[in-house]
Amino acid sequence: MSDKDINKSYERSAERMRGDKKTLGSQLTNKDFNDPTIHGDIHNDMEIDYNSIEKSPSMEDVHKWQREHIKKDDQGKDGYPLNVIIDPAMREMYQAVNKAGMTNVFDRFSEQQPIQCKFCVEGLSCQLCANGPCRISPKSPRGTCGVDAHTMVARNFVYRHVTIGTSANIFHAHQAARTLKAAGEHPESGLKIRDPEKLKKYSDMAGLDANKPINELAVDFANWVMNDIHSPYDIPSKAVEAFAPTRRKELWKKLGLFPGGGYSEVAYAQTSCMTNFRSDPVEFLLNSVRQGVANEYQGLFLLDIIQEILMGTQEIAHKKQNMGLLKDNMINIITNGHMPLLAHVAIDLASTDEWQQKAKDAGAEGMQILGHVCEGQQLINYEGTHNQKGYGGQEGEWLSQEYLLATGVVDLFMFDYNCTVPTMPLYAEKFGTKLLSTHPVIKLQGTETLDFVPEKMKEQASKALEMAIESYKKRKASNKKTYIPPHVSDTMVGFSTESVKNALGGSFDPLIEQLANGNIRGIATIVGCTTARYGQGGSNIFKITKGLIENNILVLSGGCTSAVMQYTGLTDPKAADECGEGLKAVCKQLGIPPVLTYGACVDIGKMTHTAKELADALDVDTNKLPLVIGAPEYLEQKAVADACTAVALGWLVHVAPVPSITGSDLVVKTLTETTETLGLGKVVVEMDAEKTIQIYIDHIEKKRKELGLTT
Repeated sequence: MSDKDINKSYERSAERMRGDKKTLGSQLTNKDFNDPTIHGDIHNDMEIDYNSIEKSPSMEDVHKWQREHIKKDDQGKDGYPLNVIIDPAMREMYQAVNKAGMTNVFDRFSEQQPIQCKFCVEGLSCQLCANGPCRISPKSPRGTCGVDAHTMVARNFVYRHVTIGTSANIFHAHQAARTLKAAGEHPESGLKIRDPEKLKKYSDMAGLDANKPINELAVDFANWVMNDIHSPYDIPSKAVEAFAPTRRKELWKKLGLFPGGGYSEVAYAQTSCMTNFRSDPVEFLLNSVRQGVANEYQGLFLLDIIQEILMGTQEIAHKKQNMGLLKDNMINIITNGHMPLLAHVAIDLASTDEWQQKAKDAGAEGMQILGHVCEGQQLINYEGTHNQKGYGGQEGEWLSQEYLLATGVVDLFMFDYNCTVPTMPLYAEKFGTKLLSTHPVIKLQGTETLDFVPEKMKEQASKALEMAIESYKKRKASNKKTYIPPHVSDTMVGFSTESVKNALGGSFDPLIEQLANGNIRGIATIVGCTTARYGQGGSNIFKITKGLIENNILVLSGGCTSAVMQYTGLTDPKAADECGEGLKAVCKQLGIPPVLTYGACVDIGKMTHTAKELADALDVDTNKLPLVIGAPEYLEQKAVADACTAVALGWLVHVAPVPSITGSDLVVKTLTETTETLGLGKVVVEMDAEKTIQIYIDHIEKKRKELGLTT
């Protein structure tokens, strides 16, 4: 068969599978692809007009508008997306990009309506085998293989969400452990062990000899972590045994939910999802909870501990956030993602007189590195990075990254895993930004990628800074128009188990006293992402949080939700005036805001640690706490895995938009009722903000009553 015939065979086969003469893919044009070499020079015809932007007022007036805006309940389709975008910087930059006709996240969401698949929304579509794709409906209630709706939905839940999310968090912990090992073995790498006492504490809990020299201990602990992650699924996890609450461990063993090695658990779960393997939907869901345990103690918890050892623990401080921190005459470097392992070495270097002078020699006033999305939320919290000369602050949530490049002043956008959108090469080409992937797990077309080698961090960080300098020179030589939205928010950051306890005088007793007397009714964690959906875009998070603090519920934030809290002023101590009288008095007395930002979405591990210590102080199991876990605008697979962690620990977890489970009433019943009867938590799905607030309040009051807190 000739090459021509082979190519033709694809066309014939596609036509036969589709039942018509032309595939959708064949109708796309070069402008519909993200590779700049294919995309061509179409952007040359797109003129960015910064003068036509309707500018936002001062931050004080913006905060007033935000509060009036969410009262109107008009965050629907009409007026979208400016009726859901409440970040003043993003509002301005969206206008510039949209009027120029450039692809961007909010316009792409509009283009997907109403063609988004209703079968996929409910979890009733399967593409696992060549008999598919199969979709279940009243007319065809089973897939070709015979799978029914309950099994299809449960299997999709595990395969498409939980296994990917769990593996991603465990992969992150594994990379952090690699880095810790390199810090111990190769001090010349630029890596530092900034919190040796924490290393000793957790090494001792792991059963290691904590009296060894610090560098040797770092290697031992790193190897212990990686060996546990790589152990077989039938060998109980040492990390879970060492760090999980005792009462929970007993329950997990009883229910068969105590995991083995994390990678092996994911492999086992994915194997069970193969066509014609498992058909019991409840088994799928219980396996999800088992992965939730691994997700926490071999993923989130360990990576948080290791990154604190390397970058320093949280330190409560006042910082600033948003695009107004960019400076036209500075070399602006953005570090994006979730794994700030190279970024913190780059900040160390950029803070030296040597590199600041190199920036000045290039004609700049200096060099600054700013964090974006969850990476930025981590960097702004770690005391080892946020007090350095080369650190510039936090930029925003994941929805804003295209608009961030559209300012024209970002010289280098370096990114690791995940939340770097595929259109960034197009924006980089248009606005003169140099892109650099700092880990081979994420690669974009036309973008240079560094191999992640912890032993060579200093060398790799130096390369990144040199690239930024060269990019700045080109930017200045081009004389392109630029615009920086002037908006900056004041924020109090650096909250964690240790920093909160220290602020309370060394124990949780003062917090327990406030819970007991009713000034604080309970705690809600508002975590995760933001979405481009109607009624969301940050507005749903803001509306729910406002309702909670007005009802004396203390909020902990993590992830892109932290950016929402920051640009709406809820992480400023001034927001105490917006609380109910009890919480207001507590915040005023301590000088804190009603929303305590713990950092990134991966810093949920820190929140879990706080909850564990609070439960220990009360001498109760974790499921007895007046606590709700909320992800009001969850986006991707890690959030679903994190929800399974919350269920494993016995908590009510709220997610919106609705996950792809509504196609099976059995799956819904299992996750919302059956799990609770087993001593686990449960999932609630609610899109309406007012109803969500009441669900949180009712659950917290129920838990208060169970604890005997009648005030």
